[in-house]
Amino acid sequence: RIFLWWGKVFSMSFLVYFVPLHCCSKFFCCIFLLLLFSLFTPQVEVYSVKVDCKVTSRFAHTVITSIALNKANISREIFFEVDLPKTAFITNFSMSIEGQTYVGNVKEKEKAKKQYEKAVSTGQTAGLVKASGRKMEKFSVSVNIAPNSNVTFIMTHEEMLKRKLGQYEIVTRVKPKQLVQQFEIVADIYEPQGIAFLDAYGTFITNDLLPLVEKTVTDKKAHISFSPTLDQQRKCPGCDGTLIDGDFIIKYDVERTVTIGDVQIVNGYFVHFFAPSDLPRVPINVMFVIDRSGSMMGNKISQTREAMLTILDDLHEDDYFGIIVFDSTILEWKDSLTKATKENVIQAKTFVSRINPSGMTNINYALMESVKMLKKERQDRKQSERSVSMIILLTDGMPNVGESSVDKIQENVRNAIRGNMSLFCLGFGDDVEYSFLDVMARQNKGLARRIYEGSDATLQLQGFYKEVSTPLLSEVDLRYPDDLVNSLTTSHYKQLFNGSEIVVAGRLSDNNFSVKSQASAQDWDLLYPEQEYIFGDFTERLWAYLTIQDLLSKRSTGTEEEKANATAQALEMSLRYNFVTPLTSMVVTKPETEKGPEDPLIADKLTEGTRPTSVKSVQLEQSVVSVDGDPHFIIEFPGREDALCFNIDDKPGTIFSLVRDPLGVNGQTIGDKKVAPNGKMNTYFGRLGIVHQALGVRLEVTTQDITVSQDGKQAKFYWSDTVTKDRSLTVTLRDSVRFLVILHKVWKQHPYHQDYLGFYTLDSHLLSPSVHGLLGQFYHGVQFEVRDLRPGEEPEKPDATMLVKGHELTVTRGWQRDFHSHIRKGDLVPCWFIHSNGNGLIDGNHTDYIMSGLFKTV
Repeated sequence: RIFLWWGKVFSMSFLVYFVPLHCCSKFFCCIFLLLLFSLFTPQVEVYSVKVDCKVTSRFAHTVITSIALNKANISREIFFEVDLPKTAFITNFSMSIEGQTYVGNVKEKEKAKKQYEKAVSTGQTAGLVKASGRKMEKFSVSVNIAPNSNVTFIMTHEEMLKRKLGQYEIVTRVKPKQLVQQFEIVADIYEPQGIAFLDAYGTFITNDLLPLVEKTVTDKKAHISFSPTLDQQRKCPGCDGTLIDGDFIIKYDVERTVTIGDVQIVNGYFVHFFAPSDLPRVPINVMFVIDRSGSMMGNKISQTREAMLTILDDLHEDDYFGIIVFDSTILEWKDSLTKATKENVIQAKTFVSRINPSGMTNINYALMESVKMLKKERQDRKQSERSVSMIILLTDGMPNVGESSVDKIQENVRNAIRGNMSLFCLGFGDDVEYSFLDVMARQNKGLARRIYEGSDATLQLQGFYKEVSTPLLSEVDLRYPDDLVNSLTTSHYKQLFNGSEIVVAGRLSDNNFSVKSQASAQDWDLLYPEQEYIFGDFTERLWAYLTIQDLLSKRSTGTEEEKANATAQALEMSLRYNFVTPLTSMVVTKPETEKGPEDPLIADKLTEGTRPTSVKSVQLEQSVVSVDGDPHFIIEFPGREDALCFNIDDKPGTIFSLVRDPLGVNGQTIGDKKVAPNGKMNTYFGRLGIVHQALGVRLEVTTQDITVSQDGKQAKFYWSDTVTKDRSLTVTLRDSVRFLVILHKVWKQHPYHQDYLGFYTLDSHLLSPSVHGLLGQFYHGVQFEVRDLRPGEEPEKPDATMLVKGHELTVTRGWQRDFHSHIRKGDLVPCWFIHSNGNGLIDGNHTDYIMSGLFKTV
């Protein structure tokens, strides 16, 4: 993702979009157009964006270059953001400003810690690399640019492409947010084994843009380019919106004609690729262990049921399988493994379709019973001697009943399995203790994977099963002459799955290394293929990349001494090869500004196991901070599928400050038509006021109408004017601040409830650091920790302890509706509910936010 914006919010004009409101007369249209103030030309222009990717034998070297111009007569802040693959290591970053280049330096993380903490304490974008969805992480940096000058950003990252399901994948995320004079994606691929197939496409590419994806593929080389002109980038003729918004994806595989694989040698380093394609499938004995505790309620359990129905269909008739579902206890489908006949699969589907969540989470008990069942089957010799035994565990939480110590559970499982079967762990959602599952899986010949909550969670589960359900080999040991090679990366693998690949690299003690048997060997010192497909000594950097990955893995599974040695070696190599890894940071010293020197920024590396789960500190960029319903305030965290929520209870007619900056947003509550029999009076927002004092603009929204006024001129529109069924209003402050207002219509004859408004913040990144209000205070993030999960009043809504802003609060797991994507039905959002009007989470007391008027800002 490449994303640049600019910004001093007060220099931007105010624009209101009505979606899908329509003027009911030419008169109102004219007034409306008069009130849409003229837009200034963006004074920071992204002039050029180029992505240059070179792949040599699966090792990818990507350089992203972007040039931005400040056309204003005052200095501007420019942001540079790139989404890069989680498996990639940043190797270089630089900024060139007015002939001077500022280069990032890789340092030991501890040595950069003081600089990092200082930057964090001042509220800057100090953690430059953040989690950004499933496969990507975000690198971002900002810099002040003088008037009429430009900046060139250059970022380089490297990664080893991993083969999954028979193909390699290169993903480039691009979101420039504006038209770009020079936009180009170029990829050059060189594979000495030969290219079997190649496809390139973009999630954003329309039929009109499809011919611009140029592919040239020969026996061993491929060249891919995509370079749309300015007009070809436009969403529509003459408009400024860009079509470039999404992922550009290249998928390919290589030819495999030899059994023992392919060996390549460059400058004293070698790499060996091993992925035999002519081996028969090995039958499996698989235990599915499924969490049905209360936290699985909702989409998680329904998507798990749906995935299991497909997975059961994918079983081969020579496979054996069993199912255990668990909460605080376990329920077995059958007391032994069963052959995957059509009849048995049908019965299993019936069992799966009836899984319903409740209770707590006893992972230890469920795993011990599944191991016991697999062992008994093996002892009774019911399955083929060739078969492979595996457990697939799916859970969304921490063990909180029975044995709850994760170290003890790992020890119990390791002692029970004793290397005789594989354990694969699927962690559902962001709250799961992923590192616990990851270590436990790797201790038992398996691997872990995070399943992200979303509409495609079912496909994620099915895809993981396809990866691991076709083992071809187990206990693979690749051996090389001790007197000829040294410094090998991992050469023993517990198993090889169909569609995957084993890669081993090392250094040669003697350059006269020869490859025997049926493996093909390429010595590039002699071949010298075309230089544009080669980047430096790629085998050495590939070897370093794999070695660091191996050492990082050993840090979590060995003895204390082994962990310390692995850490020291990984750190030394990260520094030597200039890789930003979990042990290093890239320090970027930015140029001085009129206010003096700026604090250095620190780029850190995240891994799936170390990304924050229980402690959540988030810079809420492009987040949805909203209030809707009774009124329910929701702070959602991008990419985390999690939220905080609280209610405000006060008498109808109270006006609250929602956003307080030079721009102000206030909301006035309304109540039910009458008090319900239970004595409760629900309140909602029935009137919103948006004001920008500097521009003299006011926007009033009620459940009946929308009024825009400025300098004594006024235009009024009615929700009933719309010719569509959707009732939404989008308010935009020059492409930088965007709000969404939704009208919720209630049946007119309802005895208690009445129409009300929902308010959503879609984009707030250019509001000032001092922005406040019931919603505004959360625009710059909130840090909290959730611990001590325990049963609540309702089984499906556990309680927990939250540490936030120096307070220790009791919170409850619950759900709220978010309507900004689906105005009619809404999305069910899991959240931690803060009681007592949000006390402890919000600054001060809720009464501190009461205003005397709808357009008051103080």
